[in-house]
Amino acid sequence: MRFAPVLMIATALAAPAVVPVSTAAASSAGAASAAAVAKAGVATRRASTLSAQQRQATTTAQALGLDRREGLRVRDVVEDSDGSTHVRYDRTFAGLRVIGGDVVVHRTPSSAVRRTDRAGSGRVDVASTAATLTRQAVTATAVTATARARAGYAADRADAELVVYAAARTPRLAYEVVTEGVRADQTPSRLHTVVDARTGRQLAQWDDVQEATGRSIYSGSVTIGTTKGTTGFWLVDAARGGNRTTDLKGARSGNGTTVFDADNVWGNFTIGDRTSAAVDAHYGAQLTWDYYKSMFGRNGIFNNGVGVRSRVHFGFNYDNAFWDGTQMTYGDGADNRRPLTSIDVAAHEMSHGVTQATADLNYSGDAGGLNEATSDIFGTAVEFRAANPKDPGDYLIGEKVNYFGNGAPLRYLDRPSRDGRSPDCWSTGVARMDPHLSSGIGNHFFYLASEGSGAKTINGVAYNSPTCNRSTVTGVGRAVAERIWYRALTVYMTSTTTYRQARDATTRAARDLYGTRSLQCTRVQQAWAAVSVPAGTATC
Repeated sequence: MRFAPVLMIATALAAPAVVPVSTAAASSAGAASAAAVAKAGVATRRASTLSAQQRQATTTAQALGLDRREGLRVRDVVEDSDGSTHVRYDRTFAGLRVIGGDVVVHRTPSSAVRRTDRAGSGRVDVASTAATLTRQAVTATAVTATARARAGYAADRADAELVVYAAARTPRLAYEVVTEGVRADQTPSRLHTVVDARTGRQLAQWDDVQEATGRSIYSGSVTIGTTKGTTGFWLVDAARGGNRTTDLKGARSGNGTTVFDADNVWGNFTIGDRTSAAVDAHYGAQLTWDYYKSMFGRNGIFNNGVGVRSRVHFGFNYDNAFWDGTQMTYGDGADNRRPLTSIDVAAHEMSHGVTQATADLNYSGDAGGLNEATSDIFGTAVEFRAANPKDPGDYLIGEKVNYFGNGAPLRYLDRPSRDGRSPDCWSTGVARMDPHLSSGIGNHFFYLASEGSGAKTINGVAYNSPTCNRSTVTGVGRAVAERIWYRALTVYMTSTTTYRQARDATTRAARDLYGTRSLQCTRVQQAWAAVSVPAGTATC
């Protein structure tokens, strides 16, 4: 039998470092009030910053020389300590939302535009906004095509919006059809299909629900944040934006019921107590929040101080976990006895939310691989930082899951091809692969940038990372590589970033953080060359 972990916590126990939490604090009206004020302050400051930038959007559009029919909508703002700002915009054209037209404007402390990064070709104009095909016809065609392509897919509803699709070389008037339903394996689906509004040709497709696969979990006894109620305790973490964990009780929709316990001693180390799986999910959310806060000053997934929901016990025999754009959801495994709540799986999925809130990398092509690699990278980073003796940090994804029944992990960052499917080296064909496989390029880069090439043993795990150009690579250290990737993601990457553009983005990030001609920048370039990603325009 596999065992799930337990939480044993008393109000006097010290909480993990960085973002302190204890149920004593949660039960104190004064502390709760202070936390609420701090949370409101973060949200207010962020809202004020976004609003201020939005008021300047028209002026910015003119400064960038955009067509008068184009509009800018602020999505995110990153402010550097020296006063530089990096404002991420989505675009509109003639009132239509643009997909793949996002742009990041980098300003100096004096507000002068230093440079811009644009998704796709940078163009969003189309000759006409009059569609040949009707919304109803395109919706029906997309639903039918989805049913043919995905056996057992059941569509509950579908709707279409006229947009400009600018992720390709030439912008096109298109419909974005969003089909909501359930896949054959019970996974919810929110499928986006982009269809040319004149020809009916499918231009792109992706699913909001991004998933990882696993079967078992065991993280031992852990300390998590709970909130005291009138008759007991709730799995609600007031110190981390109100992160909460709910029990779906086998349902495949809804919010679930917030997990409750009378004596604040949670679980019993076995799946016999439903709370055990909830503890692991809550613990994973806590670790991920703390990691982003301590490393990057990020206040939650959306950087607004607001927590997220983790739903456990989804469906029946559901052998997966996923992020659906707003929350985490965990199944109990193929036999309902193996909850999918390991540290790296939880952090992987929640990191999809960070990607969504920042670069919003498309889930196809090179960008899809970078999207998955980002989650693997930060899932790995969170696991290392947790330093849980039952699940020590490693460069393996889902190693506690035993999905294949032979102890093998789902993915290997040191040599991705060890899974028999993922590439170690970049090529033009990578863009046509499933993102879970094409992520191998980004994963391999991150390992080489962190640890270097060749054989070594870390935390008892043996690695032997090759290079595609037969070079010897020296790493800059995992923490440095994490900081470089995060800045590249949040400041320089866009929805259509390719691997070559990711090389440029991380080079610029390394220069920002460590200086021009720095050793860190040079080694980042060497790590990209070692996985065969060609040089772009950015240099050290």
